[in-house]
Amino acid sequence: MSSGNDCQPQTSTKPALGEREAAELVDRVFGLKVLWIRSLPSYDDQNFHVRVSAEGADEYVLKITNSEDSQEPDLIQAQTQAMMFLSAEGFPSATPYLTKDGNIMSLESGGTRPGSKKYMVRLLTYLPGTPVAKITTNAQILYEIGRLAASVDKVLSEKFQHPSVKSLHRDQFIWNLANVPLLDQYIYALGQNKYRAVVEQVIEQFKGKVIPKLSSFRACINHGDLNDHNILVDSSSACLENPQYRVSGILDFSDMSYGYYVFEVAIVIMYMMIESPDPLSVGGHVLAGFETVLPLTTEERGALFLLVSGRFAQSLVIAAHTALLYPENKEYLTITAKTGWKHLMKMFEVGQKAVEKTWFETAQAY
Repeated sequence: MSSGNDCQPQTSTKPALGEREAAELVDRVFGLKVLWIRSLPSYDDQNFHVRVSAEGADEYVLKITNSEDSQEPDLIQAQTQAMMFLSAEGFPSATPYLTKDGNIMSLESGGTRPGSKKYMVRLLTYLPGTPVAKITTNAQILYEIGRLAASVDKVLSEKFQHPSVKSLHRDQFIWNLANVPLLDQYIYALGQNKYRAVVEQVIEQFKGKVIPKLSSFRACINHGDLNDHNILVDSSSACLENPQYRVSGILDFSDMSYGYYVFEVAIVIMYMMIESPDPLSVGGHVLAGFETVLPLTTEERGALFLLVSGRFAQSLVIAAHTALLYPENKEYLTITAKTGWKHLMKMFEVGQKAVEKTWFETAQAY
């Protein structure tokens, strides 16, 4: 769920190609004939699932990046190189199919009219699996996802090297968790209601209690969007009562940026709460898995409640703002809002101390 490198969540930059145009693009740029194609839901890019008549792997995702991010080739290069690096390191990450010119991406015009917007186009291997949003999560998969999140950030931060990596310093990027205070300028989209008052409280507490502590957190590269639609799983056991899952795919690297390890665990906790029947217990299982790879410091643990709340605020405010710009995509944009508001309100109702006690005691029990 990304947007440009400045603090605009989204202007009218989303591509709007039809299936026929997308199929022609695959043929022209990648030299592959499309057998069938269908649109996939997306936030501000455009994605298509395509099957081609090539030898070997025959399913791909055509990813057409929004026109704003397309103006930052270094950033898209960094994201794609990171995916290739993770795949080589054994993580279930997509890799690009090269263009006819042997490149990992190509800047293409979105229409035939003069002055048509240009979009960066990539063809990525299609990863099989079920989005976490479609399963009933249990302690086992939450623990696995926590461990995966820590492992991804750790290997990227310690071993990933490429000239484009400097583009991941995205100081004004609206989705970076350090930038919760930037929500002030989009909060109008909530209108006047009880929700807005809670978000204003989150932003103020974030400014006072999290921002001054940032320098004490351990810095890293964040994936930044390990949400319930960007993690794919498959079942590794036949037992229907207690299914065991493994992660089969990590999607969407467009929110990658320099941040802090504790940001990643907070983001994962927030998104895993969305579909959970017992949302307040989720954090302990995710944290336990994360801490097998990267135990949090006292300062990082102390900020976790406000970081999770801050991510709820980002997701809910930016979705409300973007839905005003793109009413036709409102249903997808406000997926999180269906239960997100309820969970954020519940966190504040129960209170930081009690929520942290549940999280930390659950993690301790491992």
